[in-house]
Amino acid sequence: MGPFDPCPPVAVKTFIIPPNVTMPFQAPNLPQFSPAEALRFGTLWPAYFSPYESRRC
Repeated sequence: MGPFDPCPPVAVKTFIIPPNVTMPFQAPNLPQFSPAEALRFGTLWPAYFSPYESRRC
């Protein structure tokens, strides 16, 4: 981040950690989405859901 740097600096850095890093196995009795919500979110378990946020917004 110097005065002659051609690239704009990234002010806010975010890191998305996959759920399998913090939860190595699927524990029994995890809360579940309803079938319609599971289809919309792409997973049955809320603990494994990670929304994608585009940087273009």
